[in-house]
Amino acid sequence: MPVNSTVQSETDRSIDGEGLPINELFYSLQGEGELAGVPSVFVRTSGCNLRCWFCDSYHTSWEPSHTQMRLDEIVDEVESYEQANHVVLTGGEPLIHEDAVTLLERLDERGYHTTVETNGTIYRDAPIDLASISPKLASSTPTAEKDPKGDGEWADRHESRRLDIEALAELVDTYESQLKFVVTDEEDIPEIESIVEKVRDAAWTTVRDSDVLLMPEGMTRDDLDERRNEVAELAIEHGYRYTPRLHVDLWNDAPGT
Repeated sequence: MPVNSTVQSETDRSIDGEGLPINELFYSLQGEGELAGVPSVFVRTSGCNLRCWFCDSYHTSWEPSHTQMRLDEIVDEVESYEQANHVVLTGGEPLIHEDAVTLLERLDERGYHTTVETNGTIYRDAPIDLASISPKLASSTPTAEKDPKGDGEWADRHESRRLDIEALAELVDTYESQLKFVVTDEEDIPEIESIVEKVRDAAWTTVRDSDVLLMPEGMTRDDLDERRNEVAELAIEHGYRYTPRLHVDLWNDAPGT
């Protein structure tokens, strides 16, 4: 099983100086994208500017929970997992926090390879080795029928914020990147194709079909069982890459994975 720190269960505390709200900090395998299977330390920040109804880190978005950690505490915890030289900064949306840049700078100074998992609505200048960008589709919008809280209060805000082609293009132009789309079914494909073309038009970097990853929506093994084959077939049909959700296949929906 992955190794999880106790930060999620600690009470929140104020800190002086640089720091981040940390929901989880754990050692596991990267479950998604081109580095799937790589032993990694995950630093999961709390807080997000969007509200996907299917968010698999509910307590970083819909009901944020965290402890406030100083950056030197975070780095010390990362360094305690001596087997890993890959760090995944994730969320929530980690790039809403200015101190995420300082953390990435400190990790870079120590020789870590860093992946930042982002929804692509925010650009920051930071030492990022891989930008794992997950643009949100219309199917992610928390309508009243799908809203975990049942009121649809976030639907308009989410819909108006979920795509920023300029930010997407800047991320693609600056960093080695992958565009990772959460797919519910084949009805998502036209929108994926439209977003990819818009990014290609806005960016000077070539966005190859192999840079586009399709990932089945699902927070449990049963959810994935319903979709993985269909999404894999869609990837084959359209020339995109398929990415698993390895952590779900291995540990289902356990926290700290």
